[in-house]
Amino acid sequence: MAVRFPDMRNTVEGLNGAGGAAYVNGNGNGMTNGNGALSQSTEDEPQGSSPMAPAFHGLCAGQGHRLRPEKKKFYYSLVTDLDHELVEAMQPHLVGISPDKPEELRKVHQNAASGFLYLFLSLGHQSFPGCLYTLRSTIPIGAGLGSSASIAVCVATALLLQLRTLSGPHPDQPPDEARLQIERINRWAFVYEMCIHGNPSGVDNTVSTQGKAVVYQRPDYTKPPLVRPLWDFPELPLLLIDTKQSKSTAREVAKVAKLKDTHTKLVGSILDAIDKVTQSVTSLIDDEDFDSEEEESLRKVGELMTINHGLLNALGVSHPRLERIRELVDHADIGWTKLTGAGGGGCSITLLRPGAPADKLERLHSQLDEEGYVKFETTLGGDGVGVLWPAVLKNGMDEDHEGGMEIDLEKFLNAEGNVGVERLVGVHGGVGEREGWKFWRVESL
Repeated sequence: MAVRFPDMRNTVEGLNGAGGAAYVNGNGNGMTNGNGALSQSTEDEPQGSSPMAPAFHGLCAGQGHRLRPEKKKFYYSLVTDLDHELVEAMQPHLVGISPDKPEELRKVHQNAASGFLYLFLSLGHQSFPGCLYTLRSTIPIGAGLGSSASIAVCVATALLLQLRTLSGPHPDQPPDEARLQIERINRWAFVYEMCIHGNPSGVDNTVSTQGKAVVYQRPDYTKPPLVRPLWDFPELPLLLIDTKQSKSTAREVAKVAKLKDTHTKLVGSILDAIDKVTQSVTSLIDDEDFDSEEEESLRKVGELMTINHGLLNALGVSHPRLERIRELVDHADIGWTKLTGAGGGGCSITLLRPGAPADKLERLHSQLDEEGYVKFETTLGGDGVGVLWPAVLKNGMDEDHEGGMEIDLEKFLNAEGNVGVERLVGVHGGVGEREGWKFWRVESL
């Protein structure tokens, strides 16, 4: 996802300048980047130029008169539940969104608008100028990849940047300071997730914000989950494959619950084994001898992924489309595969062997294309949220004739598909790492 600020002067350290644009990128579930745009138009433009601006300003004013001053939230506030008065007041402004779209897509648009509007009204104020916000995402929706969390992180970051409440990111930023900015973003991203999911785990927005990986445990559902960041998690090469098979997390959870009721001890043993696999992976990666570029280290991680997938399959949450991917990858002998998310469809991830033969990879890609799969080459354990500043065309020989030109809203909207968006504002831009991307990077203490 990306955020554009046409007139950002002396905003925060590392983002100073006259004019230009800044884009924000949020990592999707620690595995793939989500790109979109949030554009603030203020230069020589009347307030209310956005079709939604009058509704936003009217709602801000209405809520401001109704709510008690002590209910006002600040950028540093810890919000653990939604303000039901505010949620109720938003509803009339959401029902008319995308009226001509299919119901499923309309719901996606309404959810995105709901989260954005809640954060905008919570963090903003009536003096905000009229703004036009534009969002695009390259992450498959409903595939278990944390697409909503990626958007949540980017929206939260954009609004906090507009409020000038974030410092950095910049390369020499002290780790403690970077950690504070990450925590601030993550808190508001979680609020966005609450607007969409009601009672989210918090793990998706945490990984999307900080990058790398986390260990998530919830042994007691009457208490908050335990989330431990793995700040030194290495970057691992992944092949992410979308089955294009729709799924329902609720249905898969219900299947496991029913199986556990029927075979309590057996299913309990499987769940315990999954926990032991997780502990084994974290111990392996934490070991000082672990080398993410060494085949033996990756083989051990891959074997644990294979075991994990087998245990999940035993719980009945795999799918023939997922098993077919595993079969193709195993036959090519290029890596280790497991399902991701709740299963039942969605996506799989394959940890690639170092130096996997190009001809085998090409043959696998052809088979996947023929059978209707969509693949992405990405990295597990990459950076989290980042800012592109300055947002200009200067990244590779093919852009030399346009080097220095601003990536404006028109260019962003005209980018064709995921490839076009990635090429225009993606971290790698299709031709190597794009200049200007900066991240809040934190290492273990």
